[in-house]
Amino acid sequence: MMNPEIFYSLSYGLYLVTARYAEKKNGYVANTVFQVTAEPAQVAISCNKDNLTASMIAGSGYFGVSVLAQDASKTLIGRFGYRSGKEIDKFEETAFIETPENIPVVTEDCVAWFTCKVVQTVDTGSHLLFIGEILTGDVIDAHQQPLTYDYYRKNRHGRSPKNAPTYIKPEKENEVVEIQKEQASKTVAGQKWICTVCDHIYDPAEGDPEAGVAPGTPFESLPDNWVCPVCGAEKADFEPYQE
Repeated sequence: MMNPEIFYSLSYGLYLVTARYAEKKNGYVANTVFQVTAEPAQVAISCNKDNLTASMIAGSGYFGVSVLAQDASKTLIGRFGYRSGKEIDKFEETAFIETPENIPVVTEDCVAWFTCKVVQTVDTGSHLLFIGEILTGDVIDAHQQPLTYDYYRKNRHGRSPKNAPTYIKPEKENEVVEIQKEQASKTVAGQKWICTVCDHIYDPAEGDPEAGVAPGTPFESLPDNWVCPVCGAEKADFEPYQE
């Protein structure tokens, strides 16, 4: 039997992979971006077939990559990592540039960026592996540390979205709600809760006015259909926050 923890020992970064097809721009958070050759300079990315960006890259033949900074905002990560481009415009509130090839490249909270022309596509089953030759790129902030998946997981309590190659489905998914209810019964008034997906903290003192939740509402009183305002995770994905 395989222990899924072995995958956490592999080294990953966290990136924003972006593309444009026709008039539509989109992108997603990726942890599978790696250099495959030096001459010519080529990289490979792994993209779930269900991602809107996958079809856009396949259609346009180009993609961009932005290297996320270690302190990249959870709002930016939530927007590109957990929201669907089929429902929102991820670039509407995001700082970006466009290259001569019309590739949108995110510059907000990023260390560096580069763009690629697809030279080969490999179908791996659930994902498409796009191999691209680098066209251009630049460093945004050489003093910033890049965000690694290990740091994101251990220090920022983040988890992979369901379409990511590193996503691991919880073995006891049905027990999560019961555990959460038990935890809630032991918490004190004013207890803050943290999203285990994107690390957003729900503070009862602030509530969630945009979702109609008034300040002073304890977490256990939130509606069952309430979701994380950053990443859209369910209430069951929160746990008590220890300051």
